[in-house]
Amino acid sequence: MKKAKTIMIQGTGSGVGKSVLVSALCRIFLQDGYRVAPFKAQNMALNSYVTEDGGEIGRAQATQSQACRIKPTVDMNPILIKPTSQTSAQIILHGKPVKNMSVYEYKDYKKPVFNQVQESLEQLRQGYEIVVIEGAGSPAEINLKRHDIVNMKIAKIASAPVILVGDIDRGGVFAWLIGTLQLLTDYEKRMVKGFIINKFRGDKRLLKSGIKFLERYTGIKVLGIIPYFEDIKIPEEDSATGQVSSTRQASTRQASTRQASLKNKKKGREVIDIAVIRLPHISNFTDFDALENEPDVSLRYVHDKEELYNPDVTIIPGTKNTIEDLNYLKRSGLAQKIISNFESQPKKPPRSNILIGICGGYQILGEWIYDLIDVESKRKKRIRSLGILPIITQMCPEKILSQVKARDLSSGIEVIGYEIHHGRSEVTKEIEPMFEISEFMNKVGVKKIDGARIQDEKAHLVRCWGTYIHGVFDNDTFRRNFLNDIRARKGMPPLTEGKTYNVDLEINKLSALVRENINLDLLYEILDGGK
Repeated sequence: MKKAKTIMIQGTGSGVGKSVLVSALCRIFLQDGYRVAPFKAQNMALNSYVTEDGGEIGRAQATQSQACRIKPTVDMNPILIKPTSQTSAQIILHGKPVKNMSVYEYKDYKKPVFNQVQESLEQLRQGYEIVVIEGAGSPAEINLKRHDIVNMKIAKIASAPVILVGDIDRGGVFAWLIGTLQLLTDYEKRMVKGFIINKFRGDKRLLKSGIKFLERYTGIKVLGIIPYFEDIKIPEEDSATGQVSSTRQASTRQASTRQASLKNKKKGREVIDIAVIRLPHISNFTDFDALENEPDVSLRYVHDKEELYNPDVTIIPGTKNTIEDLNYLKRSGLAQKIISNFESQPKKPPRSNILIGICGGYQILGEWIYDLIDVESKRKKRIRSLGILPIITQMCPEKILSQVKARDLSSGIEVIGYEIHHGRSEVTKEIEPMFEISEFMNKVGVKKIDGARIQDEKAHLVRCWGTYIHGVFDNDTFRRNFLNDIRARKGMPPLTEGKTYNVDLEINKLSALVRENINLDLLYEILDGGK
């Protein structure tokens, strides 16, 4: 079989839109009749996903595989780096954790495993017609070039023409593009076959003189100018630090006023106020994309006790360093505020003060967390948690990675999701579980309980629940039932139809936008080896 053609998207820096553009190109090539797959040699991200065979990869590559309408595999992202602190990270190779490494340990580790990265790329090239490759950060990081395994080194071994992307919304895009080229070797410069200017707001005619200069100065064509968009909802780009994007932080600041509490309005209607705690090592915040997209929800990320107020729902999300983030909650006063809000449940409606923990957030809601062998943190061996749910968590070296199917034991609704965690939690006294899992680690028919929930005995309303299952809110029926339950507590009528969260349709919208604003003829000429 003939090897797949390759094309590579590199950027002038992190966050310029590489992941999104790879998703768009994957869908465009698919729509044009090709069998397509994505590839990223090394991804630094705390947003991750579990493949069907129990491997962990970057969430961006899972989304890109959706754009190709194929199942994600570990070959699409052979190395995943999950930061645990400013100077160390957990290294995932072919979907499985190796160990936590310092920056210098990882630098030495990359060389012997690079053959395995090449094997993954070769595997994809043997099975598809086009492989769209994503770079990381910038190819012009001169301090990293010697041991680079994700940018120009991959472009060379794949013989991939490079499209360089710049973010004009940040300003200085022409200097970024030209400056990046200037720091490349002559051979690398010749590999760059086109530019894309991303996130443009305004009239494209204003760029005419700049583009003319750029093309004349570099001899490289601008393939397209992609407009800035806010109405296309696909999972968030990868985050090396676990912080929410600048867009979300801006919306957080806007939503962190009293107008964003119970009186907040969305298109003239009262809404459900959901506050997600923005932990320093927050992971998998894509868990809340579907909630954020609902017409009756105002979702905000808070990192200060003064921003929290008393929302309808408080969610403690997943984290890559549970003990450090629990310490943060205590130092910032957020822990006491969360406990105070929970304990001050009103005696009369609306009783909408619900507290939820997902994965690491579930552990934080418990009584104690033990990390006796430094799985996540070397600073503390044990720490007292918030003491709301009667569970004790022990960190273990073996990581649970599994897609799951489960049933919500309070509503009977079926959900699908995935688990990614080192912790093992045990219940210390009788409490109702949240879910019953029926499929786990490719085993069908298992009966395994998950999570815990506290009910108001008089009103029979769930006040607090936790789970290890990521992605529960991506399930439309579960999500709408959850929101309608809160609406009932607030004295609001149910919504018979919420917002269906269909990533495939959103990718179609994205591909249509990019197709309309890019020179596809030139792109295909570059893909086919033309100049």
